[in-house]
Amino acid sequence: MAIKHTYSNDAGIDSIGLAFPSLALPVEELARVRGIDPGKFTVGLGCRTIALCDTGESVVDIAEQAARRALDRWDGSIEDIGMIVVGTETAQDMSRPLSAWVADRLGLKGAVRSYEVKHACYGGTLALRQALEWKWSGASNGKAALVIASDVALYGENDGGEPTQGAGAVAFVIDKPTIASVSRESYAWSEPAFDFWRPVGEDYPRVEGKFSVDCYNDATANCFDQFLDGAEAESTLADYKAVCMHVPFPKMVRKGVNRLGEVSGWDPDKTSDIYDSLVDPSMEWNREVGNCYTASLWIAVAHALNGLDQGREIVAFSYGSGFGAELMTLQAGSGAAAGQWVDDVESDFTGRRQITGEEYLELRSRGKAPVVDADKIAANM
Repeated sequence: MAIKHTYSNDAGIDSIGLAFPSLALPVEELARVRGIDPGKFTVGLGCRTIALCDTGESVVDIAEQAARRALDRWDGSIEDIGMIVVGTETAQDMSRPLSAWVADRLGLKGAVRSYEVKHACYGGTLALRQALEWKWSGASNGKAALVIASDVALYGENDGGEPTQGAGAVAFVIDKPTIASVSRESYAWSEPAFDFWRPVGEDYPRVEGKFSVDCYNDATANCFDQFLDGAEAESTLADYKAVCMHVPFPKMVRKGVNRLGEVSGWDPDKTSDIYDSLVDPSMEWNREVGNCYTASLWIAVAHALNGLDQGREIVAFSYGSGFGAELMTLQAGSGAAAGQWVDDVESDFTGRRQITGEEYLELRSRGKAPVVDADKIAANM
């Protein structure tokens, strides 16, 4: 029997929008120009394709696109939005929040709470939870929230994280639970750690690879332990349609599930069965875009919600380096079965241009893409 959770009938995910940038690099091409066996990327890490921003394309562009798509599917208007919050670790300014860049493009202003949330890849989940709690508390006064998780993940050239790079955004309108309700109960775990961080002024993150995997595994074990609360893990998870995890790269997710299997006393075959049936299918889109930091878990959740009958439940486990983690469940609403947001993914995947390894090196040589038009900023000052 599934663990019983409390779901609100009047607040939840009302609409979803996704967006991905215009370029794609197969990891085999990266391996070729780096002189590395491609199997280390495809088999060793489980990676397939890296989503990349072209010159002039930025984290703000994909955040805006995802937001517009979510708003277009929602039956409300921009005047009904009382909060815009962006979870990201691709910060554009040490003071001005990414939400301000997006709100400016959307024409969203007035009696609106606007801010940015930072906690590595966990930031998008925190943004979502805060918006939900704002609705549940009654503080929203009937207004809806626009929540966006958007990131561009880049590493230094020849860095071990280079094949895991990616970019993408997921946006939610938090209003009625048309697409999904989110459990009021959640299970958080945090331990301060330097497993992954980026000091001010540095373009790329610093990563302690093995330590980061250990932190992810520990967070997985501790969050699931709270969630299960003594219940038998295998039979409990079997009642859920999917178990979605944060996806730094697919093999890291596999390691997290292996750790859960160890603490749950599963034999290796049982662990593999659970991974193959409940976890792996949700990562299909993630493999096509790479690590999208705050958006990664929610890309998997969007995939898992597509086509679900009303009332079916999934598990969502979020992790952010530093580190913090949280697990919750979602229950499909009446609009999940239609899965309209799949159109976003198909459109972006079909329309993007696949580049060669040489084009990738040329792109890297151009430097970082501009975030905004400097002349426009000056004109508004």
